[in-house]
Amino acid sequence: MKKNAQAIAATQSNAASNADMMGIAGAVLLGLVLLFAAGFAQAGVLHDTAHDMRHAMSFPCH
Repeated sequence: MKKNAQAIAATQSNAASNADMMGIAGAVLLGLVLLFAAGFAQAGVLHDTAHDMRHAMSFPCH
């Protein structure tokens, strides 16, 4: 019975570790996408996008 409990604990630990790694990988991928999108976009496009998002969130900007 003790071996089963240890096996279950090890499996749960591996599952948590895999979930953590997927979260980290997703965050890194999102960061790289944002970095390259901002790096290659024209300044006017970035400004207009930020301006439009402020309006979409009902945040006063003028």
